[in-house]
Amino acid sequence: QVQPVESGGGLVQAGNSLRLSCKAPGRDFNTRAMGWFRQAPGKEREFVASISWTGGTTNYLDSVKGRFLISRDNAKDTVYLQMNSLKSEDTAVYYCASARNFGAPLLTSEYDYWGQGTQVTVSS
Repeated sequence: QVQPVESGGGLVQAGNSLRLSCKAPGRDFNTRAMGWFRQAPGKEREFVASISWTGGTTNYLDSVKGRFLISRDNAKDTVYLQMNSLKSEDTAVYYCASARNFGAPLLTSEYDYWGQGTQVTVSS
């Protein structure tokens, strides 16, 4: 397993959409859970969404339920985060991480490989 690499961040107006991608090449990508976390200035890193290795289980932060969708393409070693109806409070650096776990964990301590992050800025 190697370090995940995020892409797709940027500046967007409130109400619009953005899709983040995270590529995590490795022999065991399709047996690892993947998660998205975010950290706003002055705040702790928080869980956003996670998906099990099969894609059959997903978890979301309450404030993004119904707006964000996590998915994965194991053939491409890639996980996505589709973010719709963005709000200014979604502004943060978004991190992708992988976990040796057959579920869809929510805790940062469950994840052992982390990307460098991609900035998402939502203007109101």
